[in-house]
Amino acid sequence: QVQLVESGGGSVQAGGSLRLSCAASGYTSSSNCMAWFRQAPGKLRVGVAVIRPDGTTSYADSVKGRFTISQDNAKNTLYLQMNSLKPEDTAMYYCAGRAGPYDKTWYAGCTYGYWGQGTQVTVSS
Repeated sequence: QVQLVESGGGSVQAGGSLRLSCAASGYTSSSNCMAWFRQAPGKLRVGVAVIRPDGTTSYADSVKGRFTISQDNAKNTLYLQMNSLKPEDTAMYYCAGRAGPYDKTWYAGCTYGYWGQGTQVTVSS
């Protein structure tokens, strides 16, 4: 059974930093596209960053230069380092991984069918 469990969210002031983690079980994250998405209240869920099996990464324009996606293969854990946080970064953050050909979500060249439960990030001005 695949599980993705996020942690590391919280409340910070603008300009602060947080590091989100996503621990995978029953699933080898390094062999699949892994991504972070976020959803603000009243808005659609959008892709934030992706890391592909070949190690390449892509970021949404809104977070380029501030967020870094990475993974620890030994720990089977995905990370999102978020620096210079802004109030507009406030959202629920989800990690996601490719499940298979019936995935319903596409982002940055990959599809996603496994999702974590989310972790809340709140940035105050």
